[in-house]
Amino acid sequence: MGPQKFLEYQRKNPELTLEEYEFLKGRAQLVKEMSPSAQRNVKVTYGGDLIDNVTVISFNSRGAELTNTEIDMGRVFTETEDQRHIEVVVLGADLKNRFFPNIDPIGKTVQVDGRPFQVIGVAKSKGTVLGQSLDTFISIPIQTYIKMYGARTGLQYNFSALNKDRMTEAQDEIRVLLRAYRHLRPDQDETFMFLSSDTLISAWNNLTGAIAAAAVGIVSVFMVVGGVVIMNIMLAVVSERTREIGVRKSVGARRQDILNQFLVESSMLAAIGGLMGVAISWAVALIVRNSTLVPMEIPINAVIIGVTLSALVGLFFGIYPARRASRLDPIVALRAES
Repeated sequence: MGPQKFLEYQRKNPELTLEEYEFLKGRAQLVKEMSPSAQRNVKVTYGGDLIDNVTVISFNSRGAELTNTEIDMGRVFTETEDQRHIEVVVLGADLKNRFFPNIDPIGKTVQVDGRPFQVIGVAKSKGTVLGQSLDTFISIPIQTYIKMYGARTGLQYNFSALNKDRMTEAQDEIRVLLRAYRHLRPDQDETFMFLSSDTLISAWNNLTGAIAAAAVGIVSVFMVVGGVVIMNIMLAVVSERTREIGVRKSVGARRQDILNQFLVESSMLAAIGGLMGVAISWAVALIVRNSTLVPMEIPINAVIIGVTLSALVGLFFGIYPARRASRLDPIVALRAES
């Protein structure tokens, strides 16, 4: 599904509701855990310190695992707290480090969009994606979220199958039940969407594939440019060493010997350039990794491939200068000015 179609479906599909969730919950047989969920950006304040654009992730008492929220300190909210709309909150690691760097936050009160919430837990760090932290969030009960922001605020359902092998069957079961609840005929399109881990992996592969394709095109252009530069350098070297070539031929050097000499020099020139490029790339990766949240590394196989490719480019573009050197007439070469 392309981005345009995804946005089109989002616009025209009706919102999911809690009534539909209760309908699915009471009838789904292949689902292990299920939770409604919704999220938005909020302002969180503690002691006069405000953090804007904090993502609030809401779910029920069984939804922590479904949203990849593991508890590091304290606990997650209970079903009773959810049903009674209690204002309790689990902090993401970034908020804990910002508001409570050296003290236990459990039992403290933070303000979420101006309303007091008691801290009952701290989530384990989720890390980063493309340099963006995943820990600038809070989690509150879904019923508390609905009381504050309403039920029509982008509700979604998170669920897990009985086991990994039955994921497709569980998804088909949810699809059939939801179509039945919405009275969709067999010839009608679905008015809801599924987003699974396979979908996310496919989207990630498409993104990285597009980046890789663009990188191949850019690298190919630089290879040609670099090869032309190497060829011009070697032609200049041949011109400057014409007398040396004549001397070598006069003492018995064959054409193949001259050809091999300049091919090796051309390959070595390109390989040294490749090594310098790898060294610069390693330094840049080290600086970025230590000064930002972007994870960067240079695998050894990439170094080997890069240097080998550089040497091959030098070998290919060095053929013409090397052939020109090997075909010089020794008498004419000896007459050349040094």
